Amino acid sequence: MKKIINAPADVVTDALRGMAAAHPDRLRVRFDPAFVARADAPVADKVAVVSGGGSGHEPLHVGFVGSGMLDAAVPGAVFTSPTPDAVQAAVREVDGGAGTLLVVKNYTGDVLNFETAAELLEAENIGVRTVVVQDDVAVRDSTNTAGRRGVGGTVLLEKIVGAAAARGDDLASCHEIAERVSAGVRSMGMALTAPTVPHVGEPSFELADYEMEIGVGIHAEPGRERAELESAEGIVWRLLEPVLDDLPFRRDDEVLLFTNSMGATPQTELYLAHGIAERFLAERGVQVTRRLVGPYITSLEMQGLSFTLLKLDDELRQLWDAPVSTPALTW
Repeated sequence: MKKIINAPADVVTDALRGMAAAHPDRLRVRFDPAFVARADAPVADKVAVVSGGGSGHEPLHVGFVGSGMLDAAVPGAVFTSPTPDAVQAAVREVDGGAGTLLVVKNYTGDVLNFETAAELLEAENIGVRTVVVQDDVAVRDSTNTAGRRGVGGTVLLEKIVGAAAARGDDLASCHEIAERVSAGVRSMGMALTAPTVPHVGEPSFELADYEMEIGVGIHAEPGRERAELESAEGIVWRLLEPVLDDLPFRRDDEVLLFTNSMGATPQTELYLAHGIAERFLAERGVQVTRRLVGPYITSLEMQGLSFTLLKLDDELRQLWDAPVSTPALTW
């Protein structure tokens, strides 16, 4: 294992210290328990949006804390769910009196721990609602989750519901918009290499030079199939075809296309694949009107990419376009 770290057990804490040093004007970082909050939180009478999950997927979620997106993010250890007390502490710190929406990826540990935190917060008379993101079409069940996994759709949902909260929507309206995004988003990813979890010290799986994993999860969970490496055209087709069929997306649908690096895929290959994907969708009559390209939900240093399609309507498009200012996403 070759990584720029001190000790494997200190990776998350050391990274949070660096994040606090890099963004003192935007973020407030707590360490016991660990969470990241926007510097000006709580914002009075605004719905707080809080998310979190195991570390190793940065910039998700800590990189999306700031105005127009998340009020707080709660990181667990690498590939490990945050504890309920950490979620509870983060919500207490950022709740401005209008309630809190919890954004949870569909992994068993995340769902259970966020549910427990929600129960504890409700006992304190803090209004809480939860949306569970489950957009990965590669699997319906895995050993790491009950039902579909939450992947790239989480990024889009956090941006859109963050904009709704910034607009002044109440908790019920934010929850309705979050559920609408969750219902209209689908993703699928692939890997060329495995990630290495620092405290494990070796790759999570083995792939021969001529192989790729189609449908891989962000914790290196097995996908739909292991196949011989194909050209970029073939890879894009293998990922987008099942995504289009699943919802299904139809001719003349307006969509946001998100092309994501799994961590180690360079921008050159990402743009190459994105261009093919746009052509692929145009040939099927699907209208791409918004785009996001880059490493936004990663799996440490895993090589690979994922595609996410979100069906847009006028309101979702406006919320996507609304201003956002976070360490990892700003316009």
